[in-house]
Amino acid sequence: MKVQLLPSTIDADGKASVRQHLLTMVIDDTVAIDAGCLAMSCTDTQRRQIRDIILTHTHLDHIAGLPLFIDDLFSTLEEPVNIHATQEMIDTLERDIFNWAIYPRFSELTNDHGPVIAYNEFVRGSRFQVKHLAVQSIAVNHKVSATGFVISDGKSSIAITGDTAQTEDIWRACNAAPNLKAVFVECAFPNDLSELANASFHLTPATLAEELAKLHGRDFPVYIINLKPMFREKIVEQIDGLAIDGVEILELRKIYEF
Repeated sequence: MKVQLLPSTIDADGKASVRQHLLTMVIDDTVAIDAGCLAMSCTDTQRRQIRDIILTHTHLDHIAGLPLFIDDLFSTLEEPVNIHATQEMIDTLERDIFNWAIYPRFSELTNDHGPVIAYNEFVRGSRFQVKHLAVQSIAVNHKVSATGFVISDGKSSIAITGDTAQTEDIWRACNAAPNLKAVFVECAFPNDLSELANASFHLTPATLAEELAKLHGRDFPVYIINLKPMFREKIVEQIDGLAIDGVEILELRKIYEF
């Protein structure tokens, strides 16, 4: 299984910045987890192959590129883009994004080949198949309905928390997952903004350490995602200060193989 974090921001030199405002992770160049920057930074191969997008939740930094991705492909799609989401997420997209006022309601439109999007509802806690991947959805603790995932290609598994504060179920799922090779976990705010982190249901390095202690006998790496860009340097410094083996910041565009 190959996993890649797409960039979302360009720095003053025209290079991808490590300060990420938006989140998209791509698995095997065919399945996207969230679509924050999918339209803006996917490769030509990914744009050609990705027809399945699994959403953790519908906050803007996780869906901003979704309408644009569909728009770019609209006339050429020979099959619909499958949006895998809970019913609550689907309702939010239809009410607040694909509502004609913000962007066209693609669910009402077709091209010469048929529908351009298809909603694939999953219930939090359920298991479902996306392409070659078996996906277990797990409720996490965020301000809105949000989901983490344990994803397997039959040989190895990874876990992605999405946005969450302190939680329990996903760590139980990780402890039970066969051949778990990596966990991707958020850490949005530095310790001195713990009050804001708690109010917005995110982790700090201090609470991250408490959460990772819930993993039993960990022998795989933990990759940190979703660092708020204005606080990135401080968060990285505080995570480094934890001195927890096997914890590192996920690198942009690097292809991780499991």
